[in-house]
Amino acid sequence: MQDNSFVWQPYTQMKEWAGFPKIVRGEGMWLIDSDGNKLLDGVASMWCNVWGHSKKEIISAIRKQSEKITHTSLFNLTNEQAEALAEKLVKISPGMYRVFYSDDGSTGMEVSFKIALQYWQNVGEKNKTRFVTLQNGYHGDTFGAMSVGYVPGFFSRFKSQLYKTIQIPFLNSYRIPHGMKIDDYYGQVLEKIEKTFATDDKIAAFVMESGAQMAGGVNIYSGKLQMRISNLCKKYGILFILDEIATGFGRLGSFVEYVSQKSRPDIVSYGKMLTGGYLTLASTLVTKKIYDAFLGDYSEMRHFFHGHTFTGNPLACAVANENLQLYEKSHLIKKIQKTSRVFEKRLDEINKLGLVGDIRFKGMLMGIELVKNKKSKIPISFKKSTNKVIFDEAKRHKIYLRSLGNIVMLVPPLAISENELNLLIDGTISTIKNVSKQAN
Repeated sequence: MQDNSFVWQPYTQMKEWAGFPKIVRGEGMWLIDSDGNKLLDGVASMWCNVWGHSKKEIISAIRKQSEKITHTSLFNLTNEQAEALAEKLVKISPGMYRVFYSDDGSTGMEVSFKIALQYWQNVGEKNKTRFVTLQNGYHGDTFGAMSVGYVPGFFSRFKSQLYKTIQIPFLNSYRIPHGMKIDDYYGQVLEKIEKTFATDDKIAAFVMESGAQMAGGVNIYSGKLQMRISNLCKKYGILFILDEIATGFGRLGSFVEYVSQKSRPDIVSYGKMLTGGYLTLASTLVTKKIYDAFLGDYSEMRHFFHGHTFTGNPLACAVANENLQLYEKSHLIKKIQKTSRVFEKRLDEINKLGLVGDIRFKGMLMGIELVKNKKSKIPISFKKSTNKVIFDEAKRHKIYLRSLGNIVMLVPPLAISENELNLLIDGTISTIKNVSKQAN
């Protein structure tokens, strides 16, 4: 355990660690610690980095805006950067009409939930208070987000204080019943959703991650699952809320993932890559129907009861504006689609490793599930946490990884080159080979 630090790291058993590499600067896709060691950033600094570190255009945008004003409230005021960004977000998001700003993914989703609940109050449907979700969905660590995105391994200690939601059983393709086709399994899931919708008139909204479940196990949807859920919501008059915090803006190979999925949300939230990973900012977008329900005389108290100190922070919005311009100038989405083929080319090589039970990937996301035995599919385990074992070994190969339980996640900066992505995969393969000797 560290004796010379006062910092408490997230999701970390501090007793396992004698210390942590101290990152002092970044160069492109590489992190550099205080000893001069370089680590290829294999998790995009928690899934948010787009361009790598010290991107000159982003740094310039920060500098220029900081010379004007770094923060001004949106309470009774507005600012040019927040206005410009909202206009951009509405233009790229079909069906959306207004933007509400917050600070990060968890708070962006809290905004979504509160808008949904107050919407039904405002239109006189006060009994609509329940959320329906897919099992293993994750939406953040605040209490509302934990309630709606309840992952037992993360949140069981807080369960007594969470509000009840309806979770539809949902497994990834590796864990569905043996011999069942994924389309048949999805058919069962959709039947359960429709039965729930048809028999419960208290449902306010259905909530899901757009395109894939990330923290719940790297579960990438196939076929028309999301579109069909969207259609069911429309059929039964239930709000459809999408979480694109981690999956939007190119992570899965599409700019706006719900467009790729041919689905239409009533409410959608963006975060993480919104600022290229340089400053903290999230946004929640709603349709005109939702927004209009909050309009009225002040005495009616229909306005949205929510707000943060840093809502619409001009510094963060300036960075987001520059970031979105860079997407367009560099044709980043096309580059991601090309670079991501590296994952496909290396698939067989990774699959042959003795510990690898399954690989799930799309765009700039790959989850490698490690198992004790390919036939039994029992997750691998170590004397220490899997995260600690993987991190330590990966560091020896000059890459930065953070596993999700027994799943090694490769979530690099979106603009990573093909050569650097191959280096990341090389290091990952070496890491998996070497940790097999430590498995229980």
